[in-house]
Amino acid sequence: MTEMGKKPVYKRVLLKLSGEALMGDAEFGIAPEVISRFAKEITELSNQGVELGIVVGGGNIFRGAGLAASGMDRVSGDHMGMLATVMNALALQDSLEQNGVFCRVMSAIKINEVCEDYLRRRAIRHLEKGRVVIFAAGTGNPFFTTDSAASLRAVEIGADLMLKATQVDGVYNSDPKKNADAVRYSELSYDEVIDKRLAVMDTTAVVMCQEQKMPLRVFDVHKEGNLTKIIYGEDIGTLVK
Repeated sequence: MTEMGKKPVYKRVLLKLSGEALMGDAEFGIAPEVISRFAKEITELSNQGVELGIVVGGGNIFRGAGLAASGMDRVSGDHMGMLATVMNALALQDSLEQNGVFCRVMSAIKINEVCEDYLRRRAIRHLEKGRVVIFAAGTGNPFFTTDSAASLRAVEIGADLMLKATQVDGVYNSDPKKNADAVRYSELSYDEVIDKRLAVMDTTAVVMCQEQKMPLRVFDVHKEGNLTKIIYGEDIGTLVK
């Protein structure tokens, strides 16, 4: 998947992977063939010396905001969403370990019998030792999305780049699934994202990346090889900086 003799452009990367990306063609849950494909590409990058942190969502199982909209208490709904991210993280960990990758799941809420507590210095140490680290349970707080958690973890671990894997191939000026004339941006500033109210991430996550000067690339998660190509320097999707 990489050219002979070519080296990764980025040493340490934070990947935001939505729960919906794990569903495949199903309406909910985890598609084994999808998570296996992600694990294979992550494994190849880890073997090339790339330090990978992953924040995984839980929308394929529960979404706190969606549960709240149906009448559930928002805090309870968000806690259920956090637990859903732990389930996804454990599934991804298992798939990576089947490929021979050393992997750790670190949770923002205490669930010690299942995975480690999140500690920033320990997470960085895992990365330095070549382990893939999966950050689960968001920020550990209700009302904050996993986008905000991804921005926070990217800054905390000192990532060179934050990647957001989406259902489309970048950021558009309108929904490309509804508007055939939608135009994709190849590059944006964070000010443009905020001023134009582009649906990249929630505002909290965008502002955090902007203030901490964290570059973000949005790309199509379903096209095999995109993740590797980006880390090796190819201009894919939309760069926000």
